[in-house]
Amino acid sequence: MIVFSHPDSATHVTPPGHPERVERMTAVEAGLQGLPVERRDCPPGTREDVLLCHPAAHHDRIAAAVPAEGWAQLDGDTFLSPGSYTAAMRAVGGIGAAVAAVLGGEAGAAFVGCRPPGHHAEARRAMGFCLFGTVAIGAMRALEGHGLQRVAIVDFDVHHGNGTQDLMWDEGRCLFASSHQMPLYPGSGRPEERGAHGQVLNVPLRGGTDGAAMRAAYERVILPAVADWKPDLLLVSAGFDAHRADPLAGLEWEAEDFRWLAARLWEVSGGRVVSSLEGGYDLPALSESVRAYVDEMARLSA
Repeated sequence: MIVFSHPDSATHVTPPGHPERVERMTAVEAGLQGLPVERRDCPPGTREDVLLCHPAAHHDRIAAAVPAEGWAQLDGDTFLSPGSYTAAMRAVGGIGAAVAAVLGGEAGAAFVGCRPPGHHAEARRAMGFCLFGTVAIGAMRALEGHGLQRVAIVDFDVHHGNGTQDLMWDEGRCLFASSHQMPLYPGSGRPEERGAHGQVLNVPLRGGTDGAAMRAAYERVILPAVADWKPDLLLVSAGFDAHRADPLAGLEWEAEDFRWLAARLWEVSGGRVVSSLEGGYDLPALSESVRAYVDEMARLSA
């Protein structure tokens, strides 16, 4: 398994007290320590990568908004610092490199451990800590750049990936399946939101849902849908904020539930998985959960 990361992730600095903070990368690195993975730096992404999903005006607006010092605020909780664009483009480049490595047979699985996250970024709007739709860009890179016919995205972040859904809404070659707490930010993700081709699958979970109930929902709905889709590549929005310790939500999962997800997602993937970090805001829980997920995925894909 290959893990892609880059020190530039630490150059995206948010205001004091913000949950999506530099220290998340320290927690992720602690979780990865000693695991049997190959480490690679993320290359920088390009404007053309971003344009696979976003209009040029969105990319250019983000790039132009980066402040020379301090912060620029894009919405109530999404900020730019002088290094934010560089960090976001490393995440974009990382997902592209991970897709290329897995499709090139260099590894069965890859994990992109970068920030800021991406799954709330809609086509024309940065929101929810997210600037560009990283995983959606990875899906389009697989379809357009590598000639795949069918890909799938599974998003187990506690918050619905409204941005990924928006970016993939009209893409009939991509299944998007999400589990998420509801009601909760951003308020989307109802089961009746099905996509232009019926290829969007939303599975809302009530606050307090524990790992056993999550596993049952995945076995009943999401895993069969992915298996039936028969994807050439599975991409995973790996948010770890459904952990019981996370301060921004109210699900009751444990680190071992993320290990279980890694195992079952690998089993239905067809043998090619690229995962990308999304949420997770309690630092010890994030470290423990990343370790469980990556360790299991590395073991199975070896």
